[in-house]
Amino acid sequence: MKAFVFPGQGAQFVGMGQDLYQNSPLAHDLFEQANQILGFRITDIMFGGTDGELKQTKVTQPAVFLHSVISAKVLGADFQPDMVAGHSLGEFSALTAAQALTFSDGLKLVAARAFAMQKACEQNPSTMAAIIGLADEVVEKICAEISGIVVAANYNCVGQLVISGEFLAVETACAKLKEAGAKRALMLQVGGGFHSPCMQPAKDELEKAISATNFSEPVCPVYQNVDAKPHSNSLEIKQNLIAQLTSPVCWTQTVQNMVADGAKFFTELGPGAVLQGLIKKIAPEIFA
Repeated sequence: MKAFVFPGQGAQFVGMGQDLYQNSPLAHDLFEQANQILGFRITDIMFGGTDGELKQTKVTQPAVFLHSVISAKVLGADFQPDMVAGHSLGEFSALTAAQALTFSDGLKLVAARAFAMQKACEQNPSTMAAIIGLADEVVEKICAEISGIVVAANYNCVGQLVISGEFLAVETACAKLKEAGAKRALMLQVGGGFHSPCMQPAKDELEKAISATNFSEPVCPVYQNVDAKPHSNSLEIKQNLIAQLTSPVCWTQTVQNMVADGAKFFTELGPGAVLQGLIKKIAPEIFA
């Protein structure tokens, strides 16, 4: 069975998507449509902007979404997924590629999400840190003992868990996790504490946009971040998407469930190959 996966924020690089734009009339038209929907020429930043311009949340999220979804559309008849999943932002790409959302509605939601998250970060400064080499339950236990907001946010692969929350609480957790034997506890250069209660204002804002958007039944099951399970019911998909901003990304569990449900081939659509690297660590038998 074929699984298609879609990356999240952090996979971007200057020049991404330019080959699609230049070589595919369909991609060219979709990128130009996106420029109109967003009200600025995101293609100029994607193809020839600076790293700093591309790293702005309001640019990064639509840029990664566009690269992923347009890559799927350009595949045409070769895009026949048995299942799809996306990491964080990538869940919106997965839903759009699987036709649960139209291209224009998917892009509008991603733009709304990016602006809401940017605003939440400015209101309540927060951060994230990558913890390498500790069991998930040890990280969870130590985070639970710290005062202030710090939670497990991204279960990326076995032995790699990202924590998220308020600055002081995350810094305290990093120190305690190193004492507990973590190989690394690395503060990340991110805009804020994504997938933690710090994103509650963004969740409230995004909930209105998601509730007002029409979702269709996807062409195949979509494995969602909040519970790592396959979903086809549009109402369930909406509820899980609303919960996503303040809930952890269960990526390790998602890949394990996809493999258990018969996934034999994973294709990553979007900039870079971050997810392929994680999948190799989660399910090495797929690549054996």
